[in-house]
Amino acid sequence: MLYRRILITGANGLLGQALVARLSEFAEYDLLATARQPAPLAKGASGGYQALDVTKPADVRRVFEDFTPDVVVNCAAMTQVDACETDKERCWQVNVDAVDTLARNCLAHGSHLVQVSTDFVFDGTAGPYREGARPKPLSFYGKSKLAGENAARGAGLDAWSIARTVLVFGDGAHGTRSDFVRWVVRELSAGNRIRVVSDQIRTPTFVRDLANGVERLVRFGKVGTYHVSGREVVTILEFAHRIANVFGLDAGLIDPIVTSDLNSAAERPLNSGFIILKAESELGYRPTPLDESLEIVRSILATSPA
Repeated sequence: MLYRRILITGANGLLGQALVARLSEFAEYDLLATARQPAPLAKGASGGYQALDVTKPADVRRVFEDFTPDVVVNCAAMTQVDACETDKERCWQVNVDAVDTLARNCLAHGSHLVQVSTDFVFDGTAGPYREGARPKPLSFYGKSKLAGENAARGAGLDAWSIARTVLVFGDGAHGTRSDFVRWVVRELSAGNRIRVVSDQIRTPTFVRDLANGVERLVRFGKVGTYHVSGREVVTILEFAHRIANVFGLDAGLIDPIVTSDLNSAAERPLNSGFIILKAESELGYRPTPLDESLEIVRSILATSPA
């Protein structure tokens, strides 16, 4: 395996932390983890940690000049779907302009850019989706992530990868923004009733699997778009019930609703799961079975806050 210097942006997020942990297992990778916060949530990056706001081009350029990365994995994103609808300017700065800045610096330094994207680039009328399906985002978040993809693939880079994923959950450190699994566990553990949509279909993704998939994109130097998610197609309601079952919680507290009941700022796709045959065949990607991944999260959360 070739020695590579890898820059990770958004390293304090759920995926960023998992990537630092996964890539740190390889002696061939020299990692520099970056995020907006002054200190890292995940430890272990061989090149250390540096505070970086990807929306500041001069700061990004300075990091590239100092670290000279062979690979850049961009996990930095504004992912709060409704917040993107109400603060479009900030959403565009983070999800599009920052990708353009990273891509231009990758071009200048000959770096491979791995851009993380989302199922929300699709409208959910024809899922589960393959990589070649035509994007048609419903929300401003989805539009911004599609524009970010286009910034990566249209920058003239010799090496670029887009890793699309779906409903990521996992075992981030305390301080990480709560994901769906931890929200369900927290609310049901407190005896609170929760409303969960029955008409949205996803392929939930264990964050460690996503990190493994991204590592394989880096290792094999793959160019193109890959769907990297779980394999099991479930409604979000079924997912919530499976969480309750694995964690031994009362599924009777889960009230089914439909998407139209939400009155949310942003429209969500109904069926946006993925077909992952390309990642399986070209990367050797093998996602953990859903219940098994939930058991892993349960064992971790048993000794840390949900």
